[in-house]
Amino acid sequence: MIVKGQIKGLKKGTLYLQKMKDTLLVPVDSIALLGDDKFILTDNVDSPIMYYLTFDGNTKDKHLMFFGEKGEITINDNIEEFGFNPEIKGSKNQEIMNKFREMDDKFKNQRLDFIKKEFEARQAKDDELLKQLETDYNKMIRRRFLFSTNFAITNADSEAAPYIALSELYDANIQLLDTINNSLTDKVKNSEYGKRLQKFVDKIKTIEK
Repeated sequence: MIVKGQIKGLKKGTLYLQKMKDTLLVPVDSIALLGDDKFILTDNVDSPIMYYLTFDGNTKDKHLMFFGEKGEITINDNIEEFGFNPEIKGSKNQEIMNKFREMDDKFKNQRLDFIKKEFEARQAKDDELLKQLETDYNKMIRRRFLFSTNFAITNADSEAAPYIALSELYDANIQLLDTINNSLTDKVKNSEYGKRLQKFVDKIKTIEK
């Protein structure tokens, strides 16, 4: 995998390419930028997984996440809003994740709206409204679970599908996770996230027996 691009406004610093190993982020490549905001980073990719671009290896400050895979990936961004809305080309899995995030953001906005309404209802001591908000909130959560499940099944030939199941549906009903797992193509089942999802589903089934 070759990752190249430009971080406008980055005059000085080290840009790291990192990925998760067990539960730790480890650097796989880096480049010192001195007056030139263009970069090229590389890694050997056995299976498409999430990567991080970070400054000086510090993800707490700012980081950019993207789905890495074999081939050439171009990432363009700027220092002021780094990681917020980058332009990423060359990763099919990232394209699928972008579509998912676009819809999922609407659910996140609804959740924020519920929090605001709940706060106002508590201040007004409106118990009836609080009960209604709880009911409506639970319905919204179920809709989000169903949307995420259907989206993953629709993209069952993409490594993004098991990633979505693991990152967004880990607390969902086992039937939803199992449905996604069974829909995956053989290629995706044998990918890094495909294997992790199978292991996760097996673990939950063992616990629930």
